[in-house]
Amino acid sequence: MTIDLSLIRILTVDDHPLLRKGIAALVNTEPDMKLIAEASNGQEAIEKYRSYHPDVTLMDLQMPGLNGTEAIDRILSEFPDARIIVLTTYSGDAQVLRALKAGARAYILKRQVHRELLETIRAVHAGQKRIPSDLAAELLLHTKDDLTSREIDVLQLIAEGKANKEIGDHLSIGEASVKSHVTNILSKLAANDRAHAVAIGLKRGIIEL
Repeated sequence: MTIDLSLIRILTVDDHPLLRKGIAALVNTEPDMKLIAEASNGQEAIEKYRSYHPDVTLMDLQMPGLNGTEAIDRILSEFPDARIIVLTTYSGDAQVLRALKAGARAYILKRQVHRELLETIRAVHAGQKRIPSDLAAELLLHTKDDLTSREIDVLQLIAEGKANKEIGDHLSIGEASVKSHVTNILSKLAANDRAHAVAIGLKRGIIEL
């Protein structure tokens, strides 16, 4: 079967079959688009990209095995011109930033699919970048309170229920250094205490459980 080369050829990557089915129904009714392949995880996404060379890829973030951000990074290392749109339920600014740094051209929340997906696909195919205004505002709001990689490590271990001494042993640093990192974390996140810092970290996608 010959595929019309004027169509925007799309790969969708998501571990939920019903979501992929919904995307297929939405895309394939458009005269200028065609869903050409599906993948259920990051590793499969890389393999399908190699096989089909889609014009636009729709990528979920949280999937079993290789996650979406890692898949974006690996696809772009092999195919620098790949045009990838993140399509996810996660709105945390840290997750948005990681995806954009990995090379995603756009970021859409799944609840916005029917309102924004088709327009975003066309925009990204045309070489544009898109991010919803509310997510862009969230990114701007937090530009000055980014945690260092070590502070993120400490916050992750706090979330796992470890005390300062355990954190220090795990990271091979002194307990005084851990306390200093905790103080910085609370200050940067405007958190009242450790539990509040963990809640903020989870909401913003800085850490995961």
